[in-house]
Amino acid sequence: MTQHNDKTLQKFVALARFIADNADNRLTLETLSARVHLSSSRMQRVFKSIFGVSPKKFQQAARSERFRQLLRDGVDITDAIFESGYGSTSRVYGQTMHNIGMTPGSYRAGGAGERITWACRPTVLGPILMAATDRGVCFAQFGDDQDALLTQLRREFPRAQLERFDSDGDGRLEHWIDALNGYIQNKQPRPELPLDLRGTAFQIKVWEFLLSLGDGEVVSYSELAQAIDKPKAVRAAASACGANKVAVLVPCHRILRGDGGLGGYRWGLARKRALLDAERARKAPAR
Repeated sequence: MTQHNDKTLQKFVALARFIADNADNRLTLETLSARVHLSSSRMQRVFKSIFGVSPKKFQQAARSERFRQLLRDGVDITDAIFESGYGSTSRVYGQTMHNIGMTPGSYRAGGAGERITWACRPTVLGPILMAATDRGVCFAQFGDDQDALLTQLRREFPRAQLERFDSDGDGRLEHWIDALNGYIQNKQPRPELPLDLRGTAFQIKVWEFLLSLGDGEVVSYSELAQAIDKPKAVRAAASACGANKVAVLVPCHRILRGDGGLGGYRWGLARKRALLDAERARKAPAR
């Protein structure tokens, strides 16, 4: 375990208290790193080495505890959602259903015994096929056409029961794809959707770090490896990005080469460039 001097520990304990006290507010990495006078990536590494979770996960836990306490105090569930800082019912649903690395045995078995619903829709970056279990999105990939994407879904979950989205059902996949497309077009915030991610322990660490990145934030592959305490595993970290099966929602497009080049992207560099350009436009101050 990394050892820290007393001054560093005191600064980060104060930072953790600040996050807990402001769990219902939007806290940017820039705001948090400025409080301890470190870069965003360094702040996240030190915070996680001390508390075992990222600042984002820490805030989510504090917000979730406030939500539960409000319910225990008898506050109406809708009021509790907004008072604890979620902003919408979909956000609290997304966080409580954020399943990282669920049932890996089921994944290794090709999804045997699972029901997976899928839908394919056009987006500004081409067709996307999104699929979900009861836990959340397990597959979201761009491609050239529906048939090729459906073949890829069957390859990932060969023994699962695949069902095409039924418009007479709850409509969640259609809404989720619309929300994702709206985000890509820079028309609305990044959707907080429930995820059902399956992978190795190493892959899960990489994906958790990707989920902690803020909109418009980019890091290099080496910075990614350092952030998960595996500084020599740069190639393995890059491979874990390539193994990501959930486009945009797990933002592997935010990882660049050390020289600032785009690097790789399983859904094509044109899409990666378009996503990064849209995020930079959102982050740029209005004139």
